[in-house]
Amino acid sequence: MERDISDQDTVTMMSILLVGVFLSLLIFLSVAGNILVCIAIYTDRGLRRIGNLFLASLAIADLFVASLVMTFAGVNDLLGYWIFGSKFCDTWIAFDVMCSTASILNLCAISLDRYIHIKDPLRYGRWVTRRVALATIATIWLLAALISFVPIMLGLHRPSQPFTIESGGQNYPTCALDLTPTYAVVSSCISFYVPCIVMLGIYCRLYCYAQKHVKSIRAITRPIDIPNSTSKKKTMKQKNKALHIHLHNHQSSPYHVSDHKAAVTVGIIMGVFLICWVPFFCINIVAAFCKTCIPDITFKILTWLGYSNSAFNPIIYSIFNTEFREAFKRILTARYPDWCKCGYQSVALNNEKYVTDYGTKTLVVNARRNGSFGEFSSEHLSCESVRQTRVNSAADVLGDDVSDI
Repeated sequence: MERDISDQDTVTMMSILLVGVFLSLLIFLSVAGNILVCIAIYTDRGLRRIGNLFLASLAIADLFVASLVMTFAGVNDLLGYWIFGSKFCDTWIAFDVMCSTASILNLCAISLDRYIHIKDPLRYGRWVTRRVALATIATIWLLAALISFVPIMLGLHRPSQPFTIESGGQNYPTCALDLTPTYAVVSSCISFYVPCIVMLGIYCRLYCYAQKHVKSIRAITRPIDIPNSTSKKKTMKQKNKALHIHLHNHQSSPYHVSDHKAAVTVGIIMGVFLICWVPFFCINIVAAFCKTCIPDITFKILTWLGYSNSAFNPIIYSIFNTEFREAFKRILTARYPDWCKCGYQSVALNNEKYVTDYGTKTLVVNARRNGSFGEFSSEHLSCESVRQTRVNSAADVLGDDVSDI
């Protein structure tokens, strides 16, 4: 009998140890990934664009989820009781609601930013300025704080209940997300359901635009007539024509994106988001109306599934992007970035180098002339070429994110 009890205790300790290792790894990945995103945006000049401000805000929110929420939740779930005091319990729950809400709202803001960038890329710079982006981010954090700290600190978030649980004849303090039905419905709608509906609508529209422009994206490169001496015009035209045929046949434009890749992008972004958060917010409302309908272990597992979205976000929104991957390599290998080339991607064909600045959508052509390379900016290009580089911002938003998936 004693041996059976000892074996049972050993199995329990091993399971707790394995769960602790898994949760620690998840927290570490969340913290490391989001810190890496913040460092990359701060140190890499090519990533300091207005759209990436929302990514930085998302990384900060996810970093707070990992450090301020997941850490204490892990200790609480492994021990089975709360050791940090009753006053800090409400503070921890408030941080949980605020940081998770801020993370989801930032995801919604990113989808809206991408939609505007594709819908009207020519006016994007006038509509989405740095001031507008910062004001939007401030509004997100203010709204997240209002639906978390205000009602929770006023004690409106949960029914009156003792702060202890009984186990083995002893009372242990407990801290769990036990919400009133009203607060559960209101907070879930603001934190998840409304942003989720907005994101679904926006990403469906993004995919439609990607399908609409896929032909023009594949044919982005047009013959370019560079001003030069009369004797070299025919040569340059022939080179441009050959280059256009080569790019068209091999589909090697830096803006190339296919319907399949666009579908993969939307599927990954929305699929991971929905898988992580839909189960939790469904049982969150059910548990508010029926306290005994959801087992405690099920609620904890689905809560951690929602937390794990903070670890997946840096991968989905950053590592799948070529510029972020290059910035991560420079940071992790302790190499100083080449400031002269940040934000550029090049394709070298037949001694011609086409460089595309994804931030300003300026096409620069370096043509060999008299043994050296001359540089021509987009003002020397035809109006059609400039229009093509502007209209196909869809590839920058969707295509660049999935070019290596």
